[in-house]
Amino acid sequence: MSPELLSILVLAVIFVIATTRSVNMGALAFAAAFAVGGLAADLDADAVFAGFPGDLFVVLAGVTYLFAIARANGTTEWLVHASVRLVGGRVALIPWVMFAVTAALTAIGAVSPGAVAIVAPLALGFAAQYGISPLLMGIMVVHGAQAGGFSPTSVYGSTVNSIVDREHLPGNEGALFLASLVVNTVIAGIVYAVLMRRGGVPVRVPEPAAVAVGGGSAGEPGEPREPASERPQEGTSPVPAPDVPRLDGPRIATLTGLVALVVGALVFDLDVGLTAITIAVVLSVVWPATSKTAVADISWSTVFLICGVLTYVGVLDEMGTIKWAGEAVGDIGVPLLAALLLCYIGAIVSAFASSVGIIGALIPLAVPFLAAGEVGAVGMVAALAVSATVVDVSPFSTNGALVLANAEDIDRDRFFRQLMVYGAGVVVVAPAVVWLAFVVPGLG
Repeated sequence: MSPELLSILVLAVIFVIATTRSVNMGALAFAAAFAVGGLAADLDADAVFAGFPGDLFVVLAGVTYLFAIARANGTTEWLVHASVRLVGGRVALIPWVMFAVTAALTAIGAVSPGAVAIVAPLALGFAAQYGISPLLMGIMVVHGAQAGGFSPTSVYGSTVNSIVDREHLPGNEGALFLASLVVNTVIAGIVYAVLMRRGGVPVRVPEPAAVAVGGGSAGEPGEPREPASERPQEGTSPVPAPDVPRLDGPRIATLTGLVALVVGALVFDLDVGLTAITIAVVLSVVWPATSKTAVADISWSTVFLICGVLTYVGVLDEMGTIKWAGEAVGDIGVPLLAALLLCYIGAIVSAFASSVGIIGALIPLAVPFLAAGEVGAVGMVAALAVSATVVDVSPFSTNGALVLANAEDIDRDRFFRQLMVYGAGVVVVAPAVVWLAFVVPGLG
């Protein structure tokens, strides 16, 4: 058995054990990275640790640290109530507001995980307080980030366009942007409609005493749901917005810090994780009483899980497993089939790794048959780009991990499974859909 095939089989075993046994998947992945890297690829510890996602560790820890402080001093409560007033009490519109805000951030230049890191804590805090399904809210935020993620001014869009230019392929920046915008908006609309029918968004703002912050799908114990016969037409009836809590010193400072986080990330290209930690430390020093429990509220189990899995993916990359799989697909003699398989490889690997990194690896692999003109370059590039990013709601991707880490007052294991099932569904369906829509017609 080749080392590449062995490493893929071990990844499958990790999923099976983590699903059937109460073992943190990150711990399993760290152990597998050490065993497979050392035995199958002769990698030393330094080579194994080279795949550790230090930047993602800091983002996850820093952002959840900052928003733990915001929850403790009441800032998130203030933002939640202000958001209700902004939409005139129409709670059903809030998921779309979060979708639009995240899309706008990525479209003007924010890295997708950075935009999600900024919006997800607010969105999921709102979901917890008003009984909105956290699954719905998380999905809307992530798909919003990808909807704007391929504008010509975005990080993903400019990266893909530069790769296309470097490989001397025909390109169309507008088509790439519209492909991601339309696909993610349609997916978000379908999910919203389905979960609305299941009661995922309450039409009326519940009274504080009646609010269940457990989130999740319809029918969970303690979640307020009016009988269907007693509800007004969903999403249409405005409701009175509650009074916004007063601003005080810690809340004003925290809001200022959140604005600084956004400006630092978008205008000055500062690292989101390091900036968030710095702001959190300043708030902790000035107001220690409202910040003393914040470090304990960092979602350490999620950080451990995600960093472990991505370290193993780094070992796969170091071993050449990802390149091996891509080249094997590229050797297939049927261009349309090879295109479909490349889309699936992009979706599957991106569910666990850097989306933009996977795009950068897969587009060059597609060059031979794109250059032959048997598959349209514009459609293929769009299909690869969408396939590799639409799956970012997976709890193993950066965006999915941020959603999981910031969900409040829920059964975290259950929410993890919900995200994993939804992400798996997107991995199965989305590549085939975008292949049919963009590649088969021969665009470009």
